[in-house]
This record gives sequence, structure tokens and C-alpha cells, in this order.
Amino acid sequence: MPILNANGKSLDSKLFQDHNWAVGVTWKKKRIESMTKVNRTRSISPPDGGWGWMIVAGCFLVTICTRAVTRCISIFFVEFQTYFTQDYAQTAWIHSIVDCVTMLCAPLGSVVSNHLSCQVGIMLGGLLASTGLILGSFATSLKHLYLTLGVLTGLGFALCYSPAIAMVGKYFSKRKALAYGIAMSGSGIGTFILAPVVQLLIEQFSWRGALLILGGFVLNLCVCGALMRPITLKEDPTTPEQNHVCRTQKQDFQRASPCSILSKEWMQTCLCCSLQQEYSFLLMSDFAVLAISVLFMAYGCSPLFVYLVPYALSVGVSPQQAAFLMSVLGVIDIVGNVTFGWLTDRRCLKNYQYVCYLFAVGLDGLCYLCLPLLQTLPLLVPFSCTFGYFDGAYVTLIPVVTAEIVGTSSLSSALGVVYFLHAVPYLVSPPIAGWLVDMTGSYTAAFLLCGFSMIFSSLLLGFARLVKKMKKPQLRLLAKESDPKLQLGTNGSVAYSVASELDQKDGESVSLAMPGYNPT
Repeated sequence: MPILNANGKSLDSKLFQDHNWAVGVTWKKKRIESMTKVNRTRSISPPDGGWGWMIVAGCFLVTICTRAVTRCISIFFVEFQTYFTQDYAQTAWIHSIVDCVTMLCAPLGSVVSNHLSCQVGIMLGGLLASTGLILGSFATSLKHLYLTLGVLTGLGFALCYSPAIAMVGKYFSKRKALAYGIAMSGSGIGTFILAPVVQLLIEQFSWRGALLILGGFVLNLCVCGALMRPITLKEDPTTPEQNHVCRTQKQDFQRASPCSILSKEWMQTCLCCSLQQEYSFLLMSDFAVLAISVLFMAYGCSPLFVYLVPYALSVGVSPQQAAFLMSVLGVIDIVGNVTFGWLTDRRCLKNYQYVCYLFAVGLDGLCYLCLPLLQTLPLLVPFSCTFGYFDGAYVTLIPVVTAEIVGTSSLSSALGVVYFLHAVPYLVSPPIAGWLVDMTGSYTAAFLLCGFSMIFSSLLLGFARLVKKMKKPQLRLLAKESDPKLQLGTNGSVAYSVASELDQKDGESVSLAMPGYNPT
């Protein structure tokens, strides 16, 4: 006979319900602990090998399908100019828009890869880029090419480029420069192979057929996206103050009822906190200087890939020889990618990767200054070799220098911002150079402006690093003279947070020792 309580309900059923509730809570707790263990096992250090080499291969193919194809658009320059009967400046907008949209939408590629996955972003980008090239083959005016070949293809390249590069940085630490050298060499190898192939396709199938074939080729980006297996790394050390704020907001969000009206507000608050922590590097002075220098560097590097072939044709070089110059530029770019990446990973140069980057950018600027004096093929070939080598060198070191400033955990977002800063220079520099060619009747002014821009970029970063080294002794002296309680961290906010945590722990110890004591 069942035992009844004061209300007339069976105690056996209540005990049974309590037992089921306890079992359910225990099961959920064990499930959460097992999931926590899985997450901890996935949070590992960069493997520096293994599947990382497949990531390098995927990024290598991505750079072929994005940067090499973008460079080869300059081979269509004369064809577009002749077919649509437009001047240099109007025709140069096609290449400018592709480069601009690729870099302008680079943060969008980082957001898609961070919040969805790198695989989804690259596959979607491959479909958009291929669609843009195929639709461009049916264009009847330059405006149609601006929208299809420029905007749509550039948007697809943006979703692929920065996420693929960031994935290499997540899989490599000790051999990061070498891995980036191999991955970024796809741009040079692709240019070396595609430049004569595209010229042959134009001669055989016209520029429309060549664009159609390139559209099919770019679909290989979907295959590259499938290789990008995600990995969770140990997070870089962040300030305790940031961790405390985000942890508190997450706990508050978990306590909120799913049916609560304020749940959306809590979700937005946590999202804002996540984005604020993700882009906190924007307030760093070192990153601000890097951003300014990137603007001048990007202005200088872009016009050569648009005007090298037209310049060679203007000084009497044949079309096949002009395309050969682009091939030489591409193959030496490979040598610069791999050898400079390997050299800067050596023990003697690993601490001087920043200086090597400045050296490469400055020498490319000097090459620009010499270009107006070179008007024969035997002189233009050494120029292509020199410029291509140092172009590959500094392109390899851009992610390395960025990671040195912001850390690995923020690398994807930081690269998105760095490539975003390429957008405006890439957009305006070829048309400005074309306008200077139309106004002066020669390429001298355009090349000199690009050269001085790159030299200024190198000098700016060098001057900033020199000033930082001069300030280090003063900061150490101030740290010694300051309160020893605030010397627990190098950053002011970190030191204050550590000190406050120590005070809080002291208060907790007092409260534990005195049971009747209430700190509030």
C-alpha cells in the first residue's frame, strides 16, 4: 500500500521523480565535463606539420586562383582597350576594381570564416568568382566588366584569400615563414604558367573565350576550401580585465531564461563583447603604424602588374616577349617567396624578420625608380627578376609581421584589416598612373610616384621601430620608480587588474577565516 503525505499525494511517486531528476542532472553534468575534455584536447599548439602541409597546399592553390588570375587580367588590357575603344584610365579601372573589392571585402571573409567556417567561406567565394568571370565573357561594355569581372569576381576572391592565409598561421609556429613562403609562391607560379597560357587562349578563342575558360579554372577554389580542416589553438594571453568582463556577460546570458524578452539584448551584448575582443588590436600603436605604411606600399606595388606589358609594348617589345616578362616576374616571385621565407626562419634572421620586410619593400621602390631608364628586352628581364624576387619576399612576410604584432589568435581578423587597407590604393593607383600616362605621354611620372611611395612605406616602419627601441630604457626606468604593486604587469590595465585580484583574494581569505564576516 503506497505511503501518502499530508496532502494526500504518494511519497513513492515523489521519490521516483526526485530520483529521475537527480539522474538527469548527473547525466548532464557528465556530458558537459566530457564536452569540456574534448574541447581541451582540441585546443592544442600549432602542429608545424601533418595536415598543416595540406593546408599549405590548399592555400597555394588559392593564391594561384586569386592573385595569379588577378595579375593575368593585365594581359587583357590591350584587348579591352582596342575592343571598347577606351583610353588608359578607363580601361585600368577593371583591374583596380578587382583588386579593390578583393581587399575591401577581406574583413567580410574573416567574419565568415570565424563565425561559420573557413571551408564554407572559400567554397562560396569560388562560386562567386567563377560566376563573375563567366558573366564577364558576355560583356558588351566596360561597365559590364566593372560589375562582373570587377565587383563579383573580387568579392569571391575576398572570401577565399585572407581565410586561407590565416589557416596557415594556425597550423605553423616554428616554420611559419617557410610555410607562408611555399603557400604564397602560388601567386608567382600561377603567373608564370597562366601568363603565356592566357595569351595563347586570347589568340585562339578571343578574350571572351579566355575569360570563360578562366571561369571554369577558378572553380577549383571549391576543392581548396574542402582541404581547410578547422583547428582550435591555445588562446594567446589576454588581459584579465577583458576575460572577467566576457566571462561575466556569458554567465549572465546563461542565467537568462530562453523565453525572456531581454534574451536578444543579452545576445547582442555578448556579440559586441566578442567583436570588441576580436578587434582590440586596432588600438595598438604598432598596428596603426603598420596600417599607414601598408597604404603607401599598396599604392606602389599595384600599377606595375597593370602597366608592365603595355610599357614593354610601347618601347618596341613584341606581345609574346611582353607576356614573357610577366612569366619571369612570376617565376622569380616564387624564388622570393620560398627562399626569403626559408632564410628568415633561420636562427640568425628569425629575430630580424621585421627588418627583412622593410628591406624588401624599400628595394622594390628603388627598382621602380630605375624602370623608366630600361627600354629594351635585355634590360627589362633583369628588372623583372629583381622586382619579382623582392615582391615575393615582402608578400611572404606580411602575415609574419602581422602575427608578430597582434598574435596568432587575432591573426585572421588582423589580416582581414591589413588586406582591407590595400583596397583604396589598389582602386586609385592604376587609374592615377593611367591619367599620368595620358597627360605626360610617358610612364616616367607614374613609375616614379610608385617608387617613392614604397620607399616612404619602408622608411616609416623603420623610423617607428627606431623610436620604440629608444623609448624602452625610459619605460624600464619608470617601471622601477613606480609602485612595486603596479609592476606585476607591463601593461597598465593588466597591472591594475592583477593588483585588484590580489586584494580580492586577501578579502576572501579573511572571510573564510571568520565565518560570521560578511564582506558586503
